[in-house]
Amino acid sequence: MKVMVIVKATPSSEAGIMPSTELLEAMGKYNEELVNAGIMLSGDGLQPSSKAVRVHFSGNNRTVTDGPFLETKELIAGFWMWQVKSMEEAIEWVKRCPNPMLEDSDIDIRPVYELEDFGDNVTPEIAEHEQKLREKLEKQSQAY
Repeated sequence: MKVMVIVKATPSSEAGIMPSTELLEAMGKYNEELVNAGIMLSGDGLQPSSKAVRVHFSGNNRTVTDGPFLETKELIAGFWMWQVKSMEEAIEWVKRCPNPMLEDSDIDIRPVYELEDFGDNVTPEIAEHEQKLREKLEKQSQAY
């Protein structure tokens, strides 16, 4: 099962306060464990919402709003994409993570939809198109 592990923003991450050398080293070791275990597919930290924009969709209209965004508890400061056997395995890995923030923090684990989760709505044409896109994505990522 594929999961997105979401590091929630905190006041310090939104203020742009950089992590200490010790935290960067601890996170580097943790990421290395994830890679060595074959779990980590990708992951990155995100800059504060003051450098972000939000695009709101309403019918055919699009409205762009510049950050910062006020609700820190609703913002994301970083993420991983993991391939795990179960939600329980993902939970065990998150419990081993160093606290990624200077203050108390939260990490959410969200299952990623697989094509079969959409049931009969996925036609053979849609499945074939998705497979071709995934193959193209794989080739592009290998080029980097």
